[in-house]
Amino acid sequence: MAKIRVSYEYSEAEDKSIRLGLFLIVCGILSLFILGFCWLSPTLQSLQSKPANCTVVSVLRPEEMFECVFTCGADCKGTSLYPCLQIFVNNSESNSVALLHFDEQQLVLNPKCSYVPPCERDNQKNRDSVLWWEDYFTKEVSSQSFTCFFNQQRRPDDVLWRHSHDTSVLLHCVLWPMVSLLLGTLIVLLTVCARSLAVRAEALQKRKYSYEVCQDLSAVPSDRRGNKAGDPLTTNSDPELSSPSRSLPLFAVPVRRRDREH
Repeated sequence: MAKIRVSYEYSEAEDKSIRLGLFLIVCGILSLFILGFCWLSPTLQSLQSKPANCTVVSVLRPEEMFECVFTCGADCKGTSLYPCLQIFVNNSESNSVALLHFDEQQLVLNPKCSYVPPCERDNQKNRDSVLWWEDYFTKEVSSQSFTCFFNQQRRPDDVLWRHSHDTSVLLHCVLWPMVSLLLGTLIVLLTVCARSLAVRAEALQKRKYSYEVCQDLSAVPSDRRGNKAGDPLTTNSDPELSSPSRSLPLFAVPVRRRDREH
């Protein structure tokens, strides 16, 4: 029996679904690397800080001024000045004096100061923001103990007032890339499986059709033989004609009737 050939080519809709699945897989992998580098690593380092009890030792405001960059539109940028606020605290983990910072971002922006205000064009607004926090820590927090975060390995001389990243950042950094990756993989697998099942069904249908055709062809010669045996034209009913003795000789010459009479 000849081989049954089945088309394995994907339709236009199947091709589009496979491309969509591959696009989602690539996006999931790239977003996992990008989010892991930009958000996951700083969050993990931030969560390594241990909580401790801190008390304010001193609040200082040096004369040194620092620059910050403000924006006033799409193509408008400038620099302004703000005073430096230094808050020294005593933490219970190391029992030593350390500089307090509001969070990890401000620690990176200015390691010398405890607070970096939102940058405004007016220097007086920046100064007022720093003075407000100075009064808050001098009058309200000076005699109280509060929770701070301390990392002995990374920065033994600095403590954080709060985390800028929490466990929800870890969830989002891992969840959405994995959802994209799994969804793309599922789309590709379902498309390939559906095409494979369609190919098998087509092969079974063609095999069944070829089997029926072979059965019909095998039944045709037996019917023809039966009809040939019962055909009156092909059957010789005259015994004289069928007898070999009545057959003409090979070189017989026909004799006319007049010659016989003479």
